[in-house]
Amino acid sequence: MIDPRTIPAGARLYLRPEGFVDTPVGRDGQVARLAGGLLWFAAYELIARVGNARVVQESVAVPELSALIANLPPAQAARVRLLAERLSAPRAPLVFGARTIRLDQPQVMGILNVTPDSFSDGGRNGGDPAAVAQAGFDLGVQGAAIVDVGGESTRPGATTVWEGDEIARVEPVVRALAATGTPVSIDTRKAAVMEAAIAAGATLVNDVAALAFDDRAAEVVARAGVPVVLMHSPDPARGPHGDGGYGDVLLDVYDWLEARIAAVETAGVERTHILVDPGIGFGKSLSDNLALLNGTALFHGLGCAVVLGASRKRLIGALSNEAPVDQRLGGSVALALHGANHGAQLLRVHDVAETAQAIRVWRGLRDAALTGRRG
Repeated sequence: MIDPRTIPAGARLYLRPEGFVDTPVGRDGQVARLAGGLLWFAAYELIARVGNARVVQESVAVPELSALIANLPPAQAARVRLLAERLSAPRAPLVFGARTIRLDQPQVMGILNVTPDSFSDGGRNGGDPAAVAQAGFDLGVQGAAIVDVGGESTRPGATTVWEGDEIARVEPVVRALAATGTPVSIDTRKAAVMEAAIAAGATLVNDVAALAFDDRAAEVVARAGVPVVLMHSPDPARGPHGDGGYGDVLLDVYDWLEARIAAVETAGVERTHILVDPGIGFGKSLSDNLALLNGTALFHGLGCAVVLGASRKRLIGALSNEAPVDQRLGGSVALALHGANHGAQLLRVHDVAETAQAIRVWRGLRDAALTGRRG
């Protein structure tokens, strides 16, 4: 076990679940459940950070954590205890009117762009709100638990859309989709767009600026009482694509999200209504993105559901002979499964049918492991 004396008094501590096992059967007291879901893990990676340096990075078996906590100074003990509690606490379901979406298993969020210049499918759905809404309904049929409607491209270099134009794009689509009973989220940075979409039937806000672009955004979300996805980007007040300048990208993003959660809670949004997204591809290099993906499980220590949006991202092309956007299906599904294997509750994707099928197979494997015999 780690000698607590090796942990500097002023170090900031983190816990990342590791040593995932197929089943908890026969392992009572040896494993912990991740976020009330379908994954169990046998150890925690304890990271102690001073400045930008990881001064401790060691594994602690699940049964040994209590003894470690007992031997830490009070402030550090409280921090580790809180992280462990948050790692295992079930995530609150999302309620969309009569529909409840449980977050004890990975769910697919389908991307529906109502934009002419999206990096992936700009203009594909046309400008007819009824046709776009039908495309969104079809995503639900294909397996999307939530349809995420966006009216402004977030690709690098995209022009900021006036909120009136953005509302004109998304409001009729949200209204038509919500009327069918389809759970709808609105992908926007702007308070006025959030208000219009919520009034039209959207019951989740997905903000690439983590409610930091528009001064009224947090107030709108708090007043409406809807859940919100807070995504990391280096400088959300200016735009989602900035120069990160990270010291340790995984821990920097974690700290940033922890601070934003606290700020949004202070603004009146309940913690059970907050989801987090590490922002793959937003102000990050290839190595940054890979570090975040490999460390995905760390973000469960924030105590919020984790959203992973890596579909068709540039990193897939960088790892596969510069495959263009429309040839990144295999990589997108691989990253979605990676997210599922690290406990991500929402997988935001373009290719819904293929991802939903992959997750169904993943779920079948999990179920078989949970009910089958060991040995």
